[in-house]
Amino acid sequence: MSRRHFIKQSGILAGGLLLSNQMVQAFAGTADKINIGIIGCGDRGTGIMNMLKDLADRFSVTAVCDILDFRVENAKKALPSSNLKVYKDYRQLLDDKSIQAVVIAVTLSEHYHIAKDALAAGKHIYLEKAMTYSIDQSLDLVKTAKAHSGQIVQIGHQYRSTPLYFKVKEMIDKGYLGKVTQIDSRWDRNWNWRRPVPTGYSDKQVNWRMYREYSGGLPAELLSHQMDFINWAFNTHPDEILGTGGIDFYKDGRETYDNVQVMLRYSKDNMIGNFGATCGNAHDGYIFKIKGTKGAVHLLMHEGVYYPEPTTKKELQTVDGVTGATKIEWNKDGGIPIIKEDLKDGTYYALVEFHESIINKKLPSSNIVTGATTAICVALANSAIYNHTIEKWKPAYNIS
Repeated sequence: MSRRHFIKQSGILAGGLLLSNQMVQAFAGTADKINIGIIGCGDRGTGIMNMLKDLADRFSVTAVCDILDFRVENAKKALPSSNLKVYKDYRQLLDDKSIQAVVIAVTLSEHYHIAKDALAAGKHIYLEKAMTYSIDQSLDLVKTAKAHSGQIVQIGHQYRSTPLYFKVKEMIDKGYLGKVTQIDSRWDRNWNWRRPVPTGYSDKQVNWRMYREYSGGLPAELLSHQMDFINWAFNTHPDEILGTGGIDFYKDGRETYDNVQVMLRYSKDNMIGNFGATCGNAHDGYIFKIKGTKGAVHLLMHEGVYYPEPTTKKELQTVDGVTGATKIEWNKDGGIPIIKEDLKDGTYYALVEFHESIINKKLPSSNIVTGATTAICVALANSAIYNHTIEKWKPAYNIS
């Protein structure tokens, strides 16, 4: 791994990010505009809605739907259009023949049912993560989607569309980390995770993430992103899952845990993945570290640094036996920034890919099969956490 080869192949040094052909094509764009409806106008639904306004050349939001009136009113304020159609029953939105695609951003417990109905209605689907609440739902939704092969189903694991994470996968593929054995990831906060409940509504309606009948808790809402990236980057899945957790601080009637830790063993890859989250301390915030024999990558949401091991660092500092022929831009901790350009939110890139997948009839990188694999990981993690068991991957979960 000479430094000259490293610079040429990875493009992560002084020149900054070099987008692959796939990512360049995703930004090429097209004049074809898609009519899209939003099912679920909570925080995530309205966030996607606002992102779609930045992609007005690709999407036209023509309809919104939510069972809660105050959320519908918020959506109408975000999209002040006299032509906007408003529904309280998602089935009425699906019956609208002018709508080509839908975003599904509802409670996790309803993902499966609404997605299945959307497929039957002939819609393309951007389905928020985790894909489904249960393993059985994941397996069945894959079968249903395959029976509607002309429709695109993209799952909201946007790391698969984000330039930074795409580049890190490329580095892993090309061996710049060497043999990876350890993954350390956290997503911490010092917040009760609650939204205010307007008069006339119940806590379960607004704070559904706190209740196990609706939610997969922290593993589904946060840690699924990092689990999905490892599945993607290494073309793998765990075969053994351990976990623990509890309601360790917020004694407020919630059912999902505010403090969790999960360990995933990837036996065929000889890797261990540690995934944790707490609502009781925000110091570490978001951490994602992938550690190999030649180097490690430390990731934030929009930043990444490559830390070569000492032997690797020496190789990178030598070109044809001449030390220091070209200056490497090390940071103060001895790492190399992976990317310098300012990046947009990952959802932006995911929605660009969703559009391109529909127009070009191609499989998105985060699709029904990959989404099911990660949803199964989340379900097994929650089973291990709540039941104090060691969960095993079964052959039936190997979806292709």
